[in-house]
Amino acid sequence: MASAAAPAASAAVRFQSFDLLATLVAVVHGNGAVLFANAALEDALGISRRAIVGSHFPDSFTEPAHLQNGLQGAGGNQFAALRYDAWLKRLNHEALPVHVIVTQTERADEIIVELLPLEQQARQDREERLSEQAQSNKELIRNLAHEIKNPLGGIRGAAQLLEMEMESRELIEYTQVIIHEADRLQTLVDRLLAPHRRPHLVGDVNIHEVCERVRSLILAEFPKGLKVVRDYDTSIPEFRGDREQLIQTVLNIAHNACQALVEQITQGQACLTFRTRIARQTTFGKQRYRLALELHVIDNGPGVPDSIKDRIFYPLVSGREGGSGLGLTLAQTFVQQHHGLIECDSVPGHTDFKILIPLP
Repeated sequence: MASAAAPAASAAVRFQSFDLLATLVAVVHGNGAVLFANAALEDALGISRRAIVGSHFPDSFTEPAHLQNGLQGAGGNQFAALRYDAWLKRLNHEALPVHVIVTQTERADEIIVELLPLEQQARQDREERLSEQAQSNKELIRNLAHEIKNPLGGIRGAAQLLEMEMESRELIEYTQVIIHEADRLQTLVDRLLAPHRRPHLVGDVNIHEVCERVRSLILAEFPKGLKVVRDYDTSIPEFRGDREQLIQTVLNIAHNACQALVEQITQGQACLTFRTRIARQTTFGKQRYRLALELHVIDNGPGVPDSIKDRIFYPLVSGREGGSGLGLTLAQTFVQQHHGLIECDSVPGHTDFKILIPLP
């Protein structure tokens, strides 16, 4: 009994770093017996690691022969790595589509089998694309704002000098238009630069205090026709973050929702929901977290127009006439500064903005 347990204990120590990975990993003997399974694989299969270790891993797939052949090929040095798609069987769940990567190790009797859930892979690709786009947008905005700022000051100053020399009231009205529009552009530029200027003030944050602050602000602006529902998980712990940034983030999302709810507010049927939950063993930003805050801001409005659905976090993109298109861009920036993720799922009658932030 002790001799059988010794290799498993040794493998657990040598491969414990695999528990930090978001992907599903098994270290398998050439005959298919599992030497080690990481926490992500344990969660996916729905059975304990103790039950997985020692089992015949090919039997965990709907078509075991593919992995069995792959293990034989790896053991015979026929390839360095093998990739294919398969279906992983799960306890009390439907089979999970995965991309399988079979890789040799330095030891001939140990083969690494990595499984990437295809849905998770697609999500990771989307997150990476959004992150790259957000970074590009941030640099573009910062550079563009600085380029606009300098000539804008010159335009306003010249208009003021002209106004001092003019006697005609009609001509002064024109200079006033120039000054007014220059000031409006200056305000826009300041809003674009605001997230990069203000220091990140970190402290203990209670997410429900954030939601309550936003709720009071929203109800002050929309006192009639709007119902604000609080669906809180009060067990969520405090975490380190910038409280003011998070208030601004939730307020931007909620305010956008209320502006889209104009018709429902008029009819007295508008509903805005703040929902908080704890997400366990979740993956975002290419990293797996044991616990994360999951905050939903949900409205029953008409939904995000299809024409801008894929671009709502881009700067200056707005579905509302006269909108600046900066609210969601700033929200995304603030969430990313908390190492989090913001997503939107929208259909007519139900728009759900979900914010994920790692918890300690």
